[in-house]
Amino acid sequence: MENFLVKVVIILLLMVCLGYFNEKVTKLTYEISLMLFSIVIGAVLLGAEVCVSGETASEILGQFQFINLERFLTEGVLCFMLFAGSCHMRLRSFKTYARTITLLSIGATLLGAVFYGLLFYGAGQLLGLGLSLPVCLMFGSITAPTDPIAATSILKKFNLPKNIGFIIEGESLLNDGVGVALFVCFSGMVTAEANQGFFTVMIRELAGAVAVGLVVTFLIFPMFKRTGDEARRIFASLLAVSAAYLICEILGFSGAIASVVCGVMFSALRNREAEQGREMALEKFDTFWEMADTLLNSALYVMLGLSFLRILTMPQVLLLSVVAIAANLIGRSCSVGAMSLFAGKLPDGYDRKNFVALLTWGGLRGGLCVALAMSTSSMLPETVYHIVLGGTYAIVFFTTIIQGMTMKSVYRHIEGNLERHAD
Repeated sequence: MENFLVKVVIILLLMVCLGYFNEKVTKLTYEISLMLFSIVIGAVLLGAEVCVSGETASEILGQFQFINLERFLTEGVLCFMLFAGSCHMRLRSFKTYARTITLLSIGATLLGAVFYGLLFYGAGQLLGLGLSLPVCLMFGSITAPTDPIAATSILKKFNLPKNIGFIIEGESLLNDGVGVALFVCFSGMVTAEANQGFFTVMIRELAGAVAVGLVVTFLIFPMFKRTGDEARRIFASLLAVSAAYLICEILGFSGAIASVVCGVMFSALRNREAEQGREMALEKFDTFWEMADTLLNSALYVMLGLSFLRILTMPQVLLLSVVAIAANLIGRSCSVGAMSLFAGKLPDGYDRKNFVALLTWGGLRGGLCVALAMSTSSMLPETVYHIVLGGTYAIVFFTTIIQGMTMKSVYRHIEGNLERHAD
């Protein structure tokens, strides 16, 4: 208990102090500032420990485990973070762009994993890393899905057009199941236990999760709408999303997708009640989930920042980080470009070139990728595991910090191009 409270106090201290410093001094996007400053603090503390103990940074990092990020996400708060991000989803916009979002969340994720895997495999051969193709494809499946937490918490602050912002958020919310299915398939190839095809795994991960999310929502929502107590409505939503996630974990489905389904269904059903003149008091409900979203996202970015130092254990850290980032950008651009050919009419007057550029730079990664990378520790040799984990951290850092901080400038540049072409 004492160890747990110490960690809670440290995380809250960093959240409050770094957030206050950013508000008054640096004025960066809140989540970006938390991750960036946590990395700086962690580096300073690591340097001090190296000087005092005389050990190398790698030796200290081998002992350093502030918190198990994989367990924090998959066995803790992931379901609540996804529900908070999807319970206010605009379903009318989804109907409008269902084709585009579906192509991106399924097709672009699949192609992105393959493109990334092939690119990193080629680079590994040139560098003499000796990485097998299945390992590189598994690496691609880890980094291909865009992160809904990063997308909803960072991109919404840049005042992107509603349609473009919705496509980015919608893709990131729905591509987790595809990413998990790809990961299971390629990791099975790595461990030579592949006895299920990709489509079998994807159907189980997606269809099973959707079914669980729908059943749980329809069982619990009647209590949600009939109770007159606002606190009980919050408790009912907590019960729905946590129960759906737990059931999926037991049955081998995607708990992430089930959490999103619960959030979307709660949004749809409450809107239907409002359209039929049966308004519910949901002010506290909305406030609770907004605060929960902010709290959990803030804690995640602090932990990502502190955990980022583990990238130092990766051999040839700088070179492999550049290779991983470049392969990710190329793979993302090619996969989005391929899917845009079938997307039909693009939103807001965008041409295909600018649409692909914006979605490539807006493809942020986050804690979900790190959790998948950490789960490979038992199936890979230590050196290969460090490459996978370090490359994943490099991509998460680059997309969150660099792409996140420059997203507004990229958007303005693209808008300028569109205006010049229009003239």
